[in-house]
Formats: sequence, structure tokens, C-alpha cells
Amino acid sequence: MAVDPRQVVAGVLTVTMFVMLGNMIKRDHFDSLQVNDSEIPSLHDSTKASEQSLVTLPDASWKNDGSTLKPCWTKPVLEEVEQSQGFVTFSLTNGPEYHVSQITDAVKVARYLRATLVLPDIRGTKPGDKWNFDEIYDVEKLVKSLDGVVKVVKHQPSAISTRNLVVVKVPNLVTEEFIAEKIEPVFRTKGNIRLATYFPSVNMRKTEENSKIDSVACMAMFGSLNLQPAVREVVDSMIERLRTLSRKANGQFIAVDLRVDILEKKGCQGGGTSRSKSCYSPQEIALFLRKIGFDKDSTLYLTQSRWDSSLDALKDFFPKTYTKEGIIPADKKEKFLNSEASELEKVIDFYISTESDVFVPAISGLFYANVAGQRIASGRTQIFVPANIPGSSASSADFVSHYVTKRNHFAYSCFC
Repeated sequence: MAVDPRQVVAGVLTVTMFVMLGNMIKRDHFDSLQVNDSEIPSLHDSTKASEQSLVTLPDASWKNDGSTLKPCWTKPVLEEVEQSQGFVTFSLTNGPEYHVSQITDAVKVARYLRATLVLPDIRGTKPGDKWNFDEIYDVEKLVKSLDGVVKVVKHQPSAISTRNLVVVKVPNLVTEEFIAEKIEPVFRTKGNIRLATYFPSVNMRKTEENSKIDSVACMAMFGSLNLQPAVREVVDSMIERLRTLSRKANGQFIAVDLRVDILEKKGCQGGGTSRSKSCYSPQEIALFLRKIGFDKDSTLYLTQSRWDSSLDALKDFFPKTYTKEGIIPADKKEKFLNSEASELEKVIDFYISTESDVFVPAISGLFYANVAGQRIASGRTQIFVPANIPGSSASSADFVSHYVTKRNHFAYSCFC
């Protein structure tokens, strides 16, 4: 009887994958501290490998922890004291995962100094990539959210020259002590300043310094940035499309932060058994999801913009795997997916990842950290951190992000 060569190849690939699994490491998570935001943090906190059986109920991995969080803070009100004549300016840069932190620090600094905050512009990673705030975010909702908290003007006064502004570097989650010691003296001397946020850490863990309720930071981080209507409409239409494609899973879908260029840059495409993995390949993500209970009918959204052949291994396990180009409305492709729309692509990824039923970060970093924060604030706690799992199955509960299980995300300082 003749043997189909394709069957032979398929058999060899299957055996190869399971041999690889036998040599994979125990569970690791990537919630670790990193001192340089240009580097991706390593994994940590290994625990014993789970020997539990595959999730028996298909819905188990979709369910959140059932807890409903409410804000622990109330909107702060600006005290009746004399307003400073100075201005604080800044730009939103590098994508929405950075914008969330940058707006928070700018509002904190401006309020402390009693300064007027100038509405920021938005800048991409390439020279010349620049957008007005209202091209991505809702100006009126921002101004309304900050009313009584800090004074905001939509345009930088003509009397202020950007070239003459003193640039002050601000650490993410800036403290009042830092503002008093490092920023206020410069502001009192110069009158106007431009902020540039830097990230000593690319995680968002609670620390002794930021664990107390900070109403200004909480309001700015979780209540100030909203997409402008046209962008919101595109995100909503893509989410609705994903839910339609997920009929067999009750309209539920998984968002996976997986970008081929980052994986290649960090050497993650070849897999590996290092205990300090900071990212996972498409094949590793596929095996991880199958082992914690998701079946072939699960719908996956990838933050990768366009299809790449390296994603075929993932699609073999999950045929309903999509990138932006596969689900964005046809009449929006030119505007949102052209070479000059990188910032819009990042915004789509961030908000779909925030609002999906399940989120899986294949890459560690600030995108994971700030998506987790927004999800925690809205009660979407199904965040599964990948690991190479020995054996054939494991419980999804063992891989919920430590931001959730240990309640150590900054969001838990704002919601309780």
C-alpha cells in the first residue's frame, strides 16, 4: 500500500515537537524588574511544573476570577490657591503602552507645581512621525476628566518657544519627593518646562513608594485617555468581527501580543530551554495554549500587523488566527495599515488586547504591563503568561499573571 509523503512529513514534525517538549523548562513568568527600558526583562519565579490534567470544562480558561473591583480613589479637586503662571509641556511617544504612563506623570507634575498642562502631540519611533492629539485621542474627554484637577490648554502659547524650554527627565510613576527635589527648583527658576518620561523599570508593580492610594495618578492612568470616535469605531468593528468569528466559543477570543520583528530581534523564533526566556515563538504559544485547554475552534488575534510565514505553525493548531489585515474593515486599511500609520496600528493592538476575553503576552515589557493594568481595572483578569510545559497538559489557573494572583500591579493601588 502506497504511503502519502505528506503523512510521513506530518508524522516526523509531530514527533519532533513532542521531543522538544520533553526537554523544555519548567514554568517561568516574566513580571521581573528591568533597569533599562531598551532591554526586555528576563523571566523569573519558576515553580514546579503542573502535573494536573487538561482543563475538563472548555469554559474554564475563559472565566475571570469573579471579583469586581471599584475605584479606591475619588477625583481630586484643585485647592483654592494661586495658580502658577508656568506651563508644563510634553509629548506622547512610542505607542499607547507608553502614553498611559506619560500622561500620568505629566498630570502629577503639573498639579504639584500648580502649572498649566499643555495638550501633548504624539510622536512615533521614526523621525517625522507626528500626530495631533485629536487624531488618536478624544480631546474633550481628556479636558473634562482633568477639570478641577489641573488646568489644561489645547495649544502651546505662542510666547513660549520650544527651543528655549528646559527638558526635565521624569521617572515613570514619579513621586512627589522627586518632583519637589528635582523638578520644582528648575520650574521656579525657568517658569516653563518640557517633560521626558524615562522607564527605570518596564513593569508596573506596586512598590513601597507607590502602594498608597494616589488619586491623581489613578485618575490620570485609568480615566483620562479615550480614543477619539473614528478610531474607536475601527477598534469596535474589529472586536465585533472577532466575536462573530468566535461563534463556537460563545463569541470569546484570545489576544496574543506576538510581533515577528521583536521575536527575531530578541532571538526568540528558534525557541529554546533557557530559564530566562523573555519571549515565545508562534509554535511555543500554540503548544502552550493547547496544553492549558484551548481547542482548535478558539479564535486568536495577533498584534502582528501582516501575516508572516513563521505564524503558520500557530495557525496549524488554531485555524482561526488573524492579524489586523485580516479583520480590519476594507475601507479602513489604507488609513490604518499604511507605512505611515504605525501609531494607529499600535493603538488598535493595545485596545483590542485590553478588551479581549483572554490576553497572552508572548513578549515581556511595558505593553504587557500596561495592558494588564487596564484589564485589571475593568475586571478582565484572564491574563495567561506563557511557559514551556513538560508533559501533555496543565491547568490554566497555574499560568495566570502574577500581576493578578499576587495583586502586585499598580492598578491594585487604585482599585479594590
